[in-house]
Amino acid sequence: MMSKSINLLFIFLLFTFNSQFLHAETMIVPAPPKIKASSYLVMDFNSGKLLVEENSEQRLPPASLTKMMTVYVVSHELANGKISLDDEVLVSEKAWRTQGSRMFIEVGKKVSLNDLLHGVIIQSGNDASVALAEYVSGTEDVFADLMNKHAERLGMKNTNFVNSTGLPDENHYTTAVDLARLARAMINDFPEEYALYKVKEYTFNNIKQHNRNKLLWRDRNVDGIKTGHTEEAGYCLVASSLKDGMRLISVVMGTDGVNARAKASQALLNYGYRFYETHKLYSAGELITGVKIWKADVDNLNLGVADDIFVTIPRGQYDKLEPVVEIDDQVIAPVSKGEQKGLLNVMLAKDNLVSVPLLALETVSEGSIINKLKDEVRLLFN
Repeated sequence: MMSKSINLLFIFLLFTFNSQFLHAETMIVPAPPKIKASSYLVMDFNSGKLLVEENSEQRLPPASLTKMMTVYVVSHELANGKISLDDEVLVSEKAWRTQGSRMFIEVGKKVSLNDLLHGVIIQSGNDASVALAEYVSGTEDVFADLMNKHAERLGMKNTNFVNSTGLPDENHYTTAVDLARLARAMINDFPEEYALYKVKEYTFNNIKQHNRNKLLWRDRNVDGIKTGHTEEAGYCLVASSLKDGMRLISVVMGTDGVNARAKASQALLNYGYRFYETHKLYSAGELITGVKIWKADVDNLNLGVADDIFVTIPRGQYDKLEPVVEIDDQVIAPVSKGEQKGLLNVMLAKDNLVSVPLLALETVSEGSIINKLKDEVRLLFN
């Protein structure tokens, strides 16, 4: 009998140990791969969480990664109806003479804006970038100012553009984290134009050129976004990948070759997918909680959040997420829709992953005189 009890105890202890071990195993996230580059990161698109970063705020020359903003500005103008894809753009001598990568437009000829956009995105044409800049803003200098205005709006705090191409200039710089913000905005704001980034080749003027992003051929999940190279900048790549509903953005700046930037980007993306997962917890306008409202003709005020809420966490930790709400002590009518009346915190163990305002989902006016008087008395004793 004692032997049987010992065996049962042993089995129990073994099961407990294994359960604890498995539980602990889900928390293990190894150190990220070491990348031979000046600066790099990988960011989750939906949550904005940085999963890996090294020197991500260091100012560096972006080379042709600059053209991400050129395309963003053009896309913005298209969305606002100021220009059209069918517009015919007259090629200036400056655009034609621009050095570096080209789509081979010819001076004095008209090229459709649609062709130029393809030439910038797929062929990385400096000539096409200048032609677009001049068409949108009159001169490239004015267009660069427009680029900087958009950079400021997007929160690109350590970025300054002086041209549309990325040709070297000591005052032309950005950071890996700013480029990730720009990629995120491009994907979110202008999905139709972003779709061009996955096109593998384009022919213009009987010259076929291939997209320089090697990951488009190596990884079926990768659908963008842009390469860059100058002697000053080294070999750079901003990549984005969508796998099982999770989108990641990687930025690699200052590697020593075409293959090096592709391998580094692939390693970062693989690491992010292997050890992290992203979940949408709440939708914009969704009812999260209610709160007692005083001096109104209704008893409760519904609270929610302004934007969709995503979290990126180590794999296997979803069941351990804990939402914690903090509500204002007394909510008294009138209350306007969108007015903050609390906070939503999403906790994982002791880490506060998200802290966002809880907002009124509707407007609640003051109640009748009788209800206001009743609640006035109740509040005295509350």
